[in-house]
Formats: sequence, structure tokens, C-alpha cells
Amino acid sequence: MMIFRTIALVTIVCLGASLPANAQPAMETDMNSTGPQRAARTHAIAKVAVRTSEAKPYDQSASSALVEITIEQTFTGGIEGDSQVRALQVRREDRSASMVSMQRVRGRLGGREGTFVLQGSEVVDNGKIKATWFVVPGSGTGELAGLRGEGGFAGAFGKGSEATLDYWFE
Repeated sequence: MMIFRTIALVTIVCLGASLPANAQPAMETDMNSTGPQRAARTHAIAKVAVRTSEAKPYDQSASSALVEITIEQTFTGGIEGDSQVRALQVRREDRSASMVSMQRVRGRLGGREGTFVLQGSEVVDNGKIKATWFVVPGSGTGELAGLRGEGGFAGAFGKGSEATLDYWFE
């Protein structure tokens, strides 16, 4: 078995050495995954301040009320801009909640200007919110076309929070 591994390694090294100096591989792959390696990521940290919020129940026929929430917020720091959030929430009797959200961020990211859409999943418990989000593929405009990313935020519900976004461009 060891001889087979040695022969395979020598064959790979020899094949690589026989490539012309200007040849480059078509695509790098991560040996621990099934797909291509992810592009280099940049980590952004931003403060999120809630300017306004409004909650409108739309179905209170059971103990878990369904609520639509509209939030206007401002990002400062690694993300600079504004957004309007639309969230759908299920609020339980103990005042904990689960939400899904969509928002279009208008502003700057990494020195580039444009817009992009974040899709989020949030949990509210004891007045605190914790969320994960991702950039909706194909939603970037202007200099943010091709943007991809994922991150989230945590803080006091409706009061603002610290957000992160690990992003890259396709």
C-alpha cells in the first residue's frame, strides 16, 4: 500500500513538473469538499442602528401570533448605508419569536458602491436577537455586482446591534 502511495505521489509531482512555466490550473479545489475552493473572503464589521420599527399582527387566531415587522436601519463601519427590512415573525406566548427577513442594503461595502439583498433568519429570546444572513445570489448592483456573503448580527431586539459579513465576489 505504501509503494502505491509513493508511486502516485511521484507521478503527480512529475506531471506537475512537466507543465510549461506559464501554465496555470483551471480551478483550485479544496480536497476536503466536493466543489471548487471559495474565493478569498473579506470580513466586514458594522454597527446597525434601528431608526424606526413597526409591528402589525396579521393572524392572531392561535396562541402563536403571526406578525409583519417593518424596520428602517442604518449601517456604519465596514458596511455603510441604509436598508428597509421586511420580516415575518411568529411570536409565542412567552414573547420569544422566530423570524425570516429580507432587506435591500443601499450603500458601500469595501469601498464599492451599490445595493444587495440580505436574507435572514432570526431568533428572539429574552429581549435579545440573534440572526444569520446571506447575500442573495445575483442581487448585487453597481460596483457590488457579483457579491456573495454570509454573516449575521446579535443585540437587543429593536435597539441595534453589531453585524458581520464575510463576503467575496464571483
